[in-house]
Amino acid sequence: MRFVGVHKTYDGVNRVVDDLDLDILRGEFLTLLGPSGSGKTTTLMLLAGFEAPTAGAILLDGRSIAALPPHRREIGMVFQHYALFPHMTVAENVGFPLSVRRLPKSEIATRVERALAMVQLAALAGRRPAQLSGGQQQRVAVARALVYQPKLVLMDEPLGALDKQLREQMQLEIRRLHRDLGVTMVYVTHDQSEALTMSDRIAVFHQGRIQQIGTPESIYDRPANAFVARFIGENNRVTGTVERVDGGRCAVRAVGGAILAGTSGAALAPGQLALVSVRPEQIVLGDAPADCALHGTLAEAIYLGDHLRLRIAVDEMGDIVVKSHSAQAPAVGASVRLGWRAEDCRVFRLDQD
Repeated sequence: MRFVGVHKTYDGVNRVVDDLDLDILRGEFLTLLGPSGSGKTTTLMLLAGFEAPTAGAILLDGRSIAALPPHRREIGMVFQHYALFPHMTVAENVGFPLSVRRLPKSEIATRVERALAMVQLAALAGRRPAQLSGGQQQRVAVARALVYQPKLVLMDEPLGALDKQLREQMQLEIRRLHRDLGVTMVYVTHDQSEALTMSDRIAVFHQGRIQQIGTPESIYDRPANAFVARFIGENNRVTGTVERVDGGRCAVRAVGGAILAGTSGAALAPGQLALVSVRPEQIVLGDAPADCALHGTLAEAIYLGDHLRLRIAVDEMGDIVVKSHSAQAPAVGASVRLGWRAEDCRVFRLDQD
């Protein structure tokens, strides 16, 4: 499946999706991630056939699917609110796409039984949606999307209505189903941890455009621009002026005069304003090897089970947050040395988003 130069506008001026080029690989789990209004859900609706592109083409096996209505695209769909029929049993809900296609009753029964077994709901086939928990209803919706063996399954924030523990459990369940079935899945969410947990690849959307696409590791460890760095995970951000550049490494003079080391994927030049971005878990304390060193005062230490969250006041730079796996933190008010390796820190142009 491929998007080629696709854009979508509702008013002829503002592009909800802007010049989108995207290849969806066969058998992958691709997540469209971004804040509200970024274009990710509209992209999913274009793929499903519920919206038509203003310009550009959507191709399947090299052929445009613009003229194909949704029910002929062989696409399964799972919505956030499940869209189950309340008057039907679980089995009837799952079998509905097959009955619409007028398959023999015996084949429908076989496929429904198989689909419910996949989501571990075979024992609840005779119940109605109102008799199920939220997680069980979500599994019924997934079974219904898979029952007619579509080439592609689309999921639009399907876990948004579940509580945290159940949502995390269902993330793993959906990931298992994808692995077992090998079907192509495209998943929309604004939850970055969900995207990192489930995806083969993530496409990060902002203002109708893909800012970066890649594996969860590459998105998290090597953000392409300041927006991706801000949106994915927690970051300490410090502004300054580029002092020198040596290949991909650069030094930035922060407010107060400290020299900060980092790497950049974009061309930077001395004198440019820059944003230094470093994740709390990449910061080291004490005399550990580092390419830059700062000194500050421990303002707060919070125990969070698997790590300590430290807030360190650093001169005119403000607070730096550190995630430490040390068993014990220094006393609040103590002087602290901190720093990081250049390869663990990213530097962006200040105007880059």
